Amino acid sequence: MAEIIQKDGNWTFDGEAVRIVPGRDKGVGLLRQTLGEVVVPLRALAGISYEPGRKTGRLRLRLRDGADPLLQVTGGRLPEGSDPYVLTVEANRSGVAEYFVDEVRNSLLLEQVDPGPVDAYLLAGPAVPITVGAGDGTVSFDGDRVSLEWNWKTEQAKSSFGARDFRVGALGSVEWFPATGLENGWLRFGLTGAPSAPAAKYDPYAVELFGFKKDPLMALVAAAVLVRMPHPAAPRDAVPAGARPKELSGVGPTDSGSGAGPAPAPAPAPAEDHDVLLRRLRELAELHQAGVLTAEEFAATKQAVLRRF
Repeated sequence: MAEIIQKDGNWTFDGEAVRIVPGRDKGVGLLRQTLGEVVVPLRALAGISYEPGRKTGRLRLRLRDGADPLLQVTGGRLPEGSDPYVLTVEANRSGVAEYFVDEVRNSLLLEQVDPGPVDAYLLAGPAVPITVGAGDGTVSFDGDRVSLEWNWKTEQAKSSFGARDFRVGALGSVEWFPATGLENGWLRFGLTGAPSAPAAKYDPYAVELFGFKKDPLMALVAAAVLVRMPHPAAPRDAVPAGARPKELSGVGPTDSGSGAGPAPAPAPAPAEDHDVLLRRLRELAELHQAGVLTAEEFAATKQAVLRRF
């Protein structure tokens, strides 16, 4: 067991996962405080490093591309104070940090973990239900449906559409961009088959962000939704990490204002390699153990994979 305790947070490593608990120091960003404890399985890691400094150093985890929905949706745009995979280390604890790095690196070598990209999320993403109010609206997500409500800052051209409510199964994309300089940011939900969206200021499926304190929390909503959508690198018939059986069927109500009908049934997939199917069963079991899939969801998706043998 390796452990490092700092004002910025506590990291522990038991040989199988790095457990990250944010600290209560004033430098800990609101996103990290709200996200809470994060458990990163060893197989989700691409590397770890310690960067010494004159007063403080930085301990950094590097995750495999595509392993974490939060990193996937933020694309390197999180400020350091909001990054859960960076720990500020006091200079007199540099030896502990270096020991921690050695322990993780040795385990990566022993387990021969591939540092390359993955085609399925290996972290569960933020907990649901989640509700965040920032910018010109409030977003709520219960793991199945997304709801958008507007406030007094919303342009009338957008608020006149009224509140929006739609299922994850109706989405083709979710995007988060922070406000930078004089440019406002946004959290945007793209419905499958919808025409090109207008600017976030006028888009009834986007929240415009103005660069205030709570803006980064919208990235948590985006990640919670993204993990329940198909992974961008996954095979066409892959199961979304947080999907529910009714979403996997492609049948269900879509947004009331979209005018879209049920999603078409997927085309038959080609025969798959026996080892690939076994790997999917193991991944489903791990998602069930991690609490991402309920017992019913696990049983349904497991049967879908077994039928392909």
